[in-house]
Amino acid sequence: MGKLKKSNESLVRLIEELKILSYEKKARIWKDVAKRLSKPSRNWAEVNVSRIARHAKKKETILVPGKLLGAGNIDIPLTVAAFRSSDSAKKKIEKAGGKAITIQELMQANPKGSNIRIMG
Repeated sequence: MGKLKKSNESLVRLIEELKILSYEKKARIWKDVAKRLSKPSRNWAEVNVSRIARHAKKKETILVPGKLLGAGNIDIPLTVAAFRSSDSAKKKIEKAGGKAITIQELMQANPKGSNIRIMG
């Protein structure tokens, strides 16, 4: 694979960390997320809180390989990890009793990537 053509250094670092963790822990989920984040940002997933509320179960961990947006409402406690989250989305998730975290925080908390649902 060639050199990654991204100007955001933290994104490039995250993609490399995802690939390394995928190899070390034999967790294909991290390689999949790295592949999705390697695409142009205009092709990233943009998931609204309402969509997560419709499809997620209580206490589930959701991973958005892109942007988490605040349209809609949520009333179930979830852990939602995304590369970028709007302030309104974070507030709505925390108000429902959940946590809005970064992908790096999710990688540290769950390096094997078990019981994570990718949305987007």
